[in-house]
Amino acid sequence: MSAYYQLLHRDILQNKTIAHYQCNIHAQGAWNDHEQHMAPATGILCAEIEQFFPKSHLQIGRVSLDIFGLIHLDEFSITTQVVRAGRTIELIEASMVTNGKTCIVARAWRMQISDTQEVAGLEDLPIEHPELLPDWDGMQHWGGGFIDSIQTKVAPNRRAGKGLVWINTDVDMVENQPTSDFVHLMGLVDTANGIVPRIEQTTVEWIFPNLDLQIHMYREPKGRWLGLETVQQIGNHGVGLTSSILHDVYGTFGRSEQILTVRKLG
Repeated sequence: MSAYYQLLHRDILQNKTIAHYQCNIHAQGAWNDHEQHMAPATGILCAEIEQFFPKSHLQIGRVSLDIFGLIHLDEFSITTQVVRAGRTIELIEASMVTNGKTCIVARAWRMQISDTQEVAGLEDLPIEHPELLPDWDGMQHWGGGFIDSIQTKVAPNRRAGKGLVWINTDVDMVENQPTSDFVHLMGLVDTANGIVPRIEQTTVEWIFPNLDLQIHMYREPKGRWLGLETVQQIGNHGVGLTSSILHDVYGTFGRSEQILTVRKLG
């Protein structure tokens, strides 16, 4: 089985870790041939956060990623450390550096788990199971090694700006290492920005990359299929927003947001 990344080596220090990786072609992005796609980059950052001195009474409730610039399809390092330590909440930061520059900073809140069934309630509704939906090749126009690595299924009412798409992949996050459900699913979320674009990709003079990815979860995701119930909106002054309800095969588990810089080329 193939993988998005190869771990070269990891340094474990007293209060932080520094992991060095090499990209594989499956991590290639859609906007440029020489960049990584943000989706697997999110997955590898989440893998480092997940492995960073885990505590059984804390789970990740939010992952916030800011994209500083081009994510080079090359060797890179991830430095992970505690920003705010605590017994009930803890903030972890993981920074990715390529070609000597920071390209992504991810911060994750770990939150104390407890039994809240007595007061639990959800407003997000369940959706069609992926096994009930047809295969879809509508992502293939994007190109790039990452898009080639995924499988997609689509609900029939999908349109430009709104729709439901399920995504999966057989590619591991790191070569010769098992990929947890959490890392697997986090490594697919960024794809939301390309599943219901308002701007047809045959219209090459417009681009709308996201500058961030915010993921909020009210439970730990499970399984291998990620359902993205997505709306993309574009304002009048160059700013857009892609918003998604996140599903796994057991139901809803959270939401994501991506702020977009919308601009004309040339």
